[in-house]
Amino acid sequence: MAAKADFFFTKKSQWQTEYNLLRDIVATCNLEETVKWGCPCYVQNGANIVLIHGFKQYCALLFMKGALLKDPHNLLIQQSENVQSARQLRFTNAAEITKLAPKIKALIKDAIAVEASGQKVVLKKTEDFAMPAELEAACKKDSALRKSFKALTPGRQRAWMMFIGAAKQENTRIARTQKAVPLIHEGLGPNEDKR
Repeated sequence: MAAKADFFFTKKSQWQTEYNLLRDIVATCNLEETVKWGCPCYVQNGANIVLIHGFKQYCALLFMKGALLKDPHNLLIQQSENVQSARQLRFTNAAEITKLAPKIKALIKDAIAVEASGQKVVLKKTEDFAMPAELEAACKKDSALRKSFKALTPGRQRAWMMFIGAAKQENTRIARTQKAVPLIHEGLGPNEDKR
């Protein structure tokens, strides 16, 4: 295991015991440990296979190409409808990890095999995502906005559609659309506002 990842396993956390159990399991799978996105990430031949991370309610193993894995026990979770490739294996206590250790190892071995096979997750195109009505109306009304939106990278287009569409109330979607207009003209996504 990589010493540079030790900070993650020794820092004070509600999941410290669980993190270390997961690390021990992954260590038996011949993967290289590194740190990516501030979390221990396990790679093979430079390809990310699985990552350990935690949240308030659970800790998890994140399988980068989880959508392609065999999951006979239905353990993997898609975090949201917009997550296309990755899948999580979530835990709320050490006993769950210990009990599931053989199944966890089987999923990791499958993830390694999927990566070695060269399989790729077929990702939806930006046009396959639903455009929020409020953003669509603004683009129809303002040709400059429509042109600026089309000039955005596909990732920024999806980010705006998800950010605006995630609001439950119409008034909030309208307000988010109004906030988005100057940023879209600048070629920015919703998380890039420097103001």
